[in-house]
Amino acid sequence: MPNYADSHRDLDSYVSARVPVICVRTIEQQRALRLVRATATQPRRSNMPFWIYTRATGLRDLRSNTPVMDDRSLTGAMEFAAAQFTSRPNATLVLVEPDDLDADTPLTRHIAELARLADTNMGSIVLITDSPVWSGLQRLGMSLTLDLPDADEMYATLSGFLGDHRGHIPIAWTEQDIRRAAEFLVGVTEGEAVNLMATVAAKGSVEEGDVLRLAASKDRIFSDLSGLTRVPLHASDHAVGGLTNLRDWLGRRNLLMQADLRSTDLRPPRGVLLVGVPGCGKSLSAKAVAAQWQLPLYRLDMGSIHGKYLGESEGRFREALETADRVAPCVLWIDEIEKGLAGAGDSTGVPQRIIGQFLFWLQESRSRTFVVATANDVRGLPPELLRKGRFDELFFVDLPDARDREEIIGIYYRRYLKAEPDPAQLARLVDLSEGFAGSDIEAALHDVGAEVYLAGGIGNLRPAFVEDTFANTVPLSRNNPEQIEEIRAWGRDRAVPAGRAAPTPGRPSTTRRIVFLDD
Repeated sequence: MPNYADSHRDLDSYVSARVPVICVRTIEQQRALRLVRATATQPRRSNMPFWIYTRATGLRDLRSNTPVMDDRSLTGAMEFAAAQFTSRPNATLVLVEPDDLDADTPLTRHIAELARLADTNMGSIVLITDSPVWSGLQRLGMSLTLDLPDADEMYATLSGFLGDHRGHIPIAWTEQDIRRAAEFLVGVTEGEAVNLMATVAAKGSVEEGDVLRLAASKDRIFSDLSGLTRVPLHASDHAVGGLTNLRDWLGRRNLLMQADLRSTDLRPPRGVLLVGVPGCGKSLSAKAVAAQWQLPLYRLDMGSIHGKYLGESEGRFREALETADRVAPCVLWIDEIEKGLAGAGDSTGVPQRIIGQFLFWLQESRSRTFVVATANDVRGLPPELLRKGRFDELFFVDLPDARDREEIIGIYYRRYLKAEPDPAQLARLVDLSEGFAGSDIEAALHDVGAEVYLAGGIGNLRPAFVEDTFANTVPLSRNNPEQIEEIRAWGRDRAVPAGRAAPTPGRPSTTRRIVFLDD
């Protein structure tokens, strides 16, 4: 991805070579103008005339910004340039955002004729635009794309902003904080970055915690995200019961997510694939990660990307991944990923091409987009997705054990009954919930909470009502034991346990374990 320095070098060489048409593609007009001015104001070009035309200001001298003529029309500017190209060598005309450059129109043909005239006397036309350029015009010269600022350029922008405000407001950011903020803001324009920083500074100080708040507020500048849905987070999303191994692993990954990795060969964490029993906390984990890491959460709906035309699904999926890169840092939640990537028996080849796109993105993207993908039907997962190195880790989410059920019951008891469970009652509920998934426990206590509300308080219910509700709840593990056991048998030997795993009596454990190195 060419940065500002690379684009400056390319533009300088094109101007030196007197290329007749130079197309500068960018969405950042002011940054592109700064690039052109830096090229034009070099001492060795002091005798070369440069003019610039915009709809708002008409034709002006690029260096002095003085008007050249009263006529502010594009036609008048092109007639003036035609006369100059004929009478003097090495003249350059810069046109900013002319209309209708993407098609064969009278305007594009007029510019092409003007470029041929400029070529006879070593003249050049520079087009600054964010739209494609008609091939008949583009083939007369060279093109360059000014991409969004990289981390180094963003660091310079933030440093300049903070330097202007030092002495006026308290600034607690260290050099490392500025570096982290710069990496978080990769994917926005220079102007958007300045606006975000100005919003932070408007409260009268720049504090250490503003680094994460800056990252979380970055997504507010994006709207109509293709294929992505912003998921609102609530206070309850912080609470996840059980899944001890997974939670410990995520805590360490958060340190890498925030770290400055420029001096290493490490890349930011890519993500985690959660497979296992339905209702045991896979989807809740995606919300918990975003809530605890203070990052925005986006859900990629695999069903919404599929189109009826050839190549439409692949295009939508590619656009969604590119958008995820732009809104990074963020958590990207892909729920039931097997339904979107299952390709067995599909004669169109679309699932296979989407799998290829996704695997390439997982391998090559360097944005701080942390993927939390969940799957219930492990048999539908393509085998290439399970290879080590695609995701950072593959976790199996099993039915919670007694200790995990005790923690989960405590969480939902406090949420729905607004009280602490009695220890003796809690022990009975743990026994009654054998074989329950986390969602079964939540459903049972939600029903209890509803009855407590209708009865006017927990004291108005029978003492055994809570136990009776648990006893009358039939979990999925009893409704469909064959399917659940098949899922559990697959996960025991193929994935890291998300919770505390005990080896099966009478057989050695072949399950992978996480090894944490001492700090």
